[in-house]
Amino acid sequence: MSSVSDDHDIEYLDARGDCRVGVDPRSQKRSSHVASRPMRPVKLGPISVPTPVVLSPMAGVTNWPFRVICEEYGPDGLYVAEMITARALVARNPKALRLCRFAPSENVRSLQLYGVNPAIVEQAARIVVDEHMADHVDLNFGCPVPKVTRRGGGSALPWKTDLFAEIISRVVRVCEPADIPVTAKIRVGIDHEHETFLEAGRLAQDEGCAAVTLHARTTAEYYGGHSDWTRIAQLKQALDIPVFGNGDIWGADDALAMVEQTGCDGVAIGRGCQGRPWLFADIKHAFAGSAERCNPTLGEVCRVIMRHAELLTEFYDGDERMAVHDLRKHIAWYLKGFPVGGATRKSFMECESLDDVRCQIDRLDPSVRFPERVVDKPRGRVRFAKKVHLPYGWLDSRTTTHQERETLFGDDPMDASY
Repeated sequence: MSSVSDDHDIEYLDARGDCRVGVDPRSQKRSSHVASRPMRPVKLGPISVPTPVVLSPMAGVTNWPFRVICEEYGPDGLYVAEMITARALVARNPKALRLCRFAPSENVRSLQLYGVNPAIVEQAARIVVDEHMADHVDLNFGCPVPKVTRRGGGSALPWKTDLFAEIISRVVRVCEPADIPVTAKIRVGIDHEHETFLEAGRLAQDEGCAAVTLHARTTAEYYGGHSDWTRIAQLKQALDIPVFGNGDIWGADDALAMVEQTGCDGVAIGRGCQGRPWLFADIKHAFAGSAERCNPTLGEVCRVIMRHAELLTEFYDGDERMAVHDLRKHIAWYLKGFPVGGATRKSFMECESLDDVRCQIDRLDPSVRFPERVVDKPRGRVRFAKKVHLPYGWLDSRTTTHQERETLFGDDPMDASY
């Protein structure tokens, strides 16, 4: 179903005009809570990931303070920085450069690039290589956000096979001499009438990607319903390079179930670790065959909150107000399920300094146990199916025309800003 909007975006849903509900990952969960076999390390070029778990890039979330906290729980995973817009990096945008920072403690500096113009993405990759910014580059072909897809980017881009292959080829060509592995993150497709994941996976492999991560939803499904893990299994069977599965992993048992049901080489964690950075420790234990899990008290969670606030202050060059404002969304996730009351939550949202955060923490009962009813459950708002915004005529052909490229590659200042 399609309709043309006033600004010439095309809106698409699947054939039913709704998202298709995939397999519920919790409907077939294992009765045991340890891996049936130890998970093998994944090799990405010169990089070894002993515990094959990846922190997926999330805008506004996976800056280095949050990555450091996650990595302290699972030090042998892979922790990817939030998406960097290629044009912004080439333009030396201050916020883009801030997001490219890594903490000295990070074992592997992993950075994700987004762009539509192959020449600009190549230039950004060249900056990463020449300035020794990262050890690993991931390419974003999975973002479903309208402001990205309406420009042909993110999860809309694999539909254009020539553009998809060219971006990967150019980046691999730049990164390969520096021994920097390149990976790609993709979705199932635009909707279930326009699926691209198998072809995109093969193209990524052919053009030199070291691994592919599949978020098992379409763009139209956004983050709603349940991801369809059978698609991860299909992609794993089709490729020789490692495949990481992504979607609906809220606890270590979900990670075990995904691996068992799909045969994937590892898992990528997005929303599941929001407010729960210890999930990486749980998955590490589970993959090693241990039933050990973290079950923090409110006091232990508050210590994580305070450390997060302090690291964010460092990230913002000592600006406590900026740090505490950034922390607000995390506070909601950290406190999810704890019986702290609406007034307390509101008080945290009004904090303006580290002392304000400490004051609120001191008012809480540190002995309160982590609520069983929210263990391994989704947090935050569930975002259901959305209409997909694409450039006009995007689905008319699998390759780009000269006119389309001229339109897509125009000098858009929004592409260089944050």
